[in-house]
Amino acid sequence: MFINPELIDELKRNKVILFVGAGVSANLGLPSWSELISHMAQELDFDPKTFQSYGDFLELAEYYEIMKGSIGPLRSWMDVSFHDPAIDIKNSRIHEIIARFNFHIIYTTNYDRWLERAFEAHGVEYVKVTNIFDLTKLRSGITQIIKFHGDFDDDSSIVLTESSYFNRLGFEGPLDMKLRSDILGKSILFIGYSLKDIDMRYLLFKLNKLWEGYSNDSVRPKSYIFTISHNPIQSEVLLKRGVETIVADKDDPQNALEDFLSTISKESH
Repeated sequence: MFINPELIDELKRNKVILFVGAGVSANLGLPSWSELISHMAQELDFDPKTFQSYGDFLELAEYYEIMKGSIGPLRSWMDVSFHDPAIDIKNSRIHEIIARFNFHIIYTTNYDRWLERAFEAHGVEYVKVTNIFDLTKLRSGITQIIKFHGDFDDDSSIVLTESSYFNRLGFEGPLDMKLRSDILGKSILFIGYSLKDIDMRYLLFKLNKLWEGYSNDSVRPKSYIFTISHNPIQSEVLLKRGVETIVADKDDPQNALEDFLSTISKESH
């Protein structure tokens, strides 16, 4: 596994924003999207396979909200299912490394609270940012955890239905404006994302647009995505948008991510 020395140098200078995706939480054994769809189907008296054939997750969640009058019951079920009391976050080496790494800014598209709980379990202070009001709580030297797709503590913040996702595509909310400010002079390191992840790819497209018109590419920080499988076509497209792909040398997602985080932690501290 080749890790660009530029990334290590940027980590040493605290010039990297961490972006955490669903793959990080998946290592804890949380329910899959398929299981969420099956739960919605049962709640709405559909056969799960038939229900899934009627649309993608966003459309099905939108239909659920229409029929139930609120996304609240689904959010409540997800909250309980995602936070099984049997999970001991201290046993997750991945979460421990993230908590102890001293990233100044962490964005996550995950709804669950496991990042926050990891920081608490390891005695590391943080500030959670879900909405515009949380921006007043920011303090110098304290890690910011920005819940980019919402948080279970605030139904209105959750990006789960098609309508909420389309609103997110506008890229004009308070957290979007904060991200634009945060990335100036910093790189982004994506972990827990697939190269096929449309959320990640759209985000990179929008961020790339911010840099268009600048002829001097040297002023633009390079960003990185860690992935298990190599896809030369997707990697080339991402490279055009300023993102370098780091491919794991292990097939097991959990071991590969743990090894990567351990390596960059040792080399940058």
